[in-house]
Amino acid sequence: MKILFAASEAHPLIKTGGLGDVAGSLPAALERLHQDVRVILPAYRHILERLPEATVVAEFPVPGSPEPVRLRRATLVKDGVPVYLVDVPALFDRAGGPYSDPQGRDWYDNALRFATFCRAVVRVAANHAGLDWAPDVVHCNDWQTGLVPPLLIREPRRPPMVFTIHNLAYQGVFTRDTFQYLGLPPELWSMYALEFYGGFSFIKGGLVFADRLTTVSPTYAREICTPEFGAGLDGVLRGRADRLEGILNGVDYRVWDPGRDTLIPHRYTAHAMQGKQRDKIALQKRMGLTVEPRVPLFGHIGRMVEQKGVDLILDALPALMTEDLQLAILGNGEARFEAAFRTAAERRPGRLGVHIGYDESLAHLVEAGCDAFLMPSRFEPCGLSQLYSLRYGTIPVVRRTGGLADTVVDADGKSIRSGAATGFVFDEPTPDALASGVRRALERYRRPPAWRNLIGNAMRQDFSWRRSAQAYLALYRRI
Repeated sequence: MKILFAASEAHPLIKTGGLGDVAGSLPAALERLHQDVRVILPAYRHILERLPEATVVAEFPVPGSPEPVRLRRATLVKDGVPVYLVDVPALFDRAGGPYSDPQGRDWYDNALRFATFCRAVVRVAANHAGLDWAPDVVHCNDWQTGLVPPLLIREPRRPPMVFTIHNLAYQGVFTRDTFQYLGLPPELWSMYALEFYGGFSFIKGGLVFADRLTTVSPTYAREICTPEFGAGLDGVLRGRADRLEGILNGVDYRVWDPGRDTLIPHRYTAHAMQGKQRDKIALQKRMGLTVEPRVPLFGHIGRMVEQKGVDLILDALPALMTEDLQLAILGNGEARFEAAFRTAAERRPGRLGVHIGYDESLAHLVEAGCDAFLMPSRFEPCGLSQLYSLRYGTIPVVRRTGGLADTVVDADGKSIRSGAATGFVFDEPTPDALASGVRRALERYRRPPAWRNLIGNAMRQDFSWRRSAQAYLALYRRI
């Protein structure tokens, strides 16, 4: 099949979150299934610097763009996936990130930037870009591509469309004045189209007009149809529930596997675990923790925002620090949480190590060197860290929500007897529930044969991208 995969970021070219991982891995997995898949991205300055060989293959105007779109083409060397880059220097050739300036503020013209990107995607999807290539299906992702379905559906001959929700909390909501400034078709200003509480929503365009909707886990697909998780769009999603399904994200085991990981000092496998203990010592040294190989070490990696439950970790610290354990925290985010973790680490030298920022090699070392991993998210569309933890034999302690509920099997009596248990799951988003989950993990850790069985169960799990790609390919064929 010919598949056009539209996204606003893709690893390794540019990444701010889980969307970047998916857009960097799913097309490659589809390619390995012998599909003709091509990725289309905005031509951010950072991407053009990484792909200087990207050549112009088409040029065309789109409504509202300050200059004609130059469509460039390159190939991802690692996977051989063709990439189209929508090059509009006035909109994308900037310092800073894909969505915000160097100071972290949203770009003032994000609506114009991504409306222009969507219109360019429509030109390619409708085979009006002079490429002599017409996709059989268009796969759009998150709000930055949300205008593609309502614009493409107007084409008399158009491919079917899939729209994937990676995180419904980010919706691309702008004012009515912006809607008019962008010159969008007037009939799209409707509660049955893009209008959203007096403004308009990019993501609503994808939810209303795509042929099929997916999100990144089965549980999250159910959750977003409820007021608690639907972010004001639960009614729209309930109305399209027969077109909505959850397909779990995958993991690139070429990168995240302790047996081949080049970013950790000591590699290991489920049958030869000695390297994990040495990685634990290396992590303790790097995080300023007391080197005590027998003390259980818990890790956490993530954005320091309430969604990820970092406030629950902070509030649980007094209870956790009464236990014989250590904590290694890696992440950044809201200044109040960063400051609180720094202060907490100063008060607990040798027991709590905190690194503010993101460091890829340190992230791999946390996954390899920890005994257990904390993910107390308030909501989690899919989550990737718990999938990495399973492969690294680092037992997840997670809240039962979204993809965490779908990927971690609680170590209760039944699952332990059947050999299905892979972690510890708690229900309420409270410090006490988190602390209780940690205590359950500690109780099992103190029984080495039982802990080794849990590690074996975890490391046998298969969340490869091949499985996810096969599910998406089946969906494409159905439509």
